[in-house]
Amino acid sequence: MYKIDLEERVLHFRQPAGTSRGIYTDRRSWFVTVTDGNRQGVGECAPLPQLSCDDRSDYAQLLRRFCDQIEQTGCFDPELLRDYPSMLFGLETAMLHLQAGDIIFDTPFSRGEEGITINGLVWMGNFEEMTQRLDQKLDQGFHCVKLKIGAIRFEDELELVKRIRNRYSHREVELRVDANGAFDFEDALYRMELLAQYAIHSIEQPIRAGQWSFMAELCRNSPLPIALDEELIGVNDRDQKRQMLNIIRPAYIVLKPSLHGGMMGVREWVETARDMGIGSWITSALESNVGLDAIAQLTADIYGSAIRIPQGLGTGQLFTDNIPMPLTIKGDKLWRCR
Repeated sequence: MYKIDLEERVLHFRQPAGTSRGIYTDRRSWFVTVTDGNRQGVGECAPLPQLSCDDRSDYAQLLRRFCDQIEQTGCFDPELLRDYPSMLFGLETAMLHLQAGDIIFDTPFSRGEEGITINGLVWMGNFEEMTQRLDQKLDQGFHCVKLKIGAIRFEDELELVKRIRNRYSHREVELRVDANGAFDFEDALYRMELLAQYAIHSIEQPIRAGQWSFMAELCRNSPLPIALDEELIGVNDRDQKRQMLNIIRPAYIVLKPSLHGGMMGVREWVETARDMGIGSWITSALESNVGLDAIAQLTADIYGSAIRIPQGLGTGQLFTDNIPMPLTIKGDKLWRCR
């Protein structure tokens, strides 16, 4: 029979992480350790405050109840946690780790034979800070850079994009922007037309989630490919996923296991989108190295060796007190060292 222990930990950012929803200085996670005889598996449950659909005041108590149920029945049923994606992801990881060991999905990446190409993330800040962070990413060898926008004057953000394009062509550096829903519908199309002058690969979530008709109109008329992110949160039923994608028809969806249904939900999203000709990539959501390792292994398992789109996986360097894992960055690739 299973024995499940929970440990709550607070991780601290090396530098404040700015988004359009505020600034993070620390990150709370619950680590699930499942024991069965001599075997042990660990997973991370990490809801994002005011964003995750399972972010709630009784999170720890509810997670404990799910763990107690698994202990009592000896059965882990992912369907029971469909509406609690961060809990589901942590328990899925722990169970896979328990059963398979260090390599939860046997792929060339998990064996340390291949790396996964990722984008360099430039956090929000003032113009000078974002410029400095951008230069660091380019110097580190990233060929795909994602800019978080929506926190400073749009004119300054546009100037930063222009500065990049004056220095690097779209063949040299792929540019993505993530608005995190910061634009108003009334001016979103105009802003995207201005951004489109600079060969932007895509824009994530230009307007806030929940406005399906407005988002569908933007997807029809935008000069930029639109990727959905926050829009997917809380859409956990398979039929509803298909319905939403059929109405909005984005170019891409951006998937985070902790937000979008755990591993099970991400696989459903990828399959549904693929059937409709919609692209996708996978992104971490400020997890520790425990969650990042599981997400990276999942990414390699879903897309295989021929990953053509840079993924949004973290670098494992966000926190001063991260948990050691066999992950490293070489150029613009995440590697799993063996």
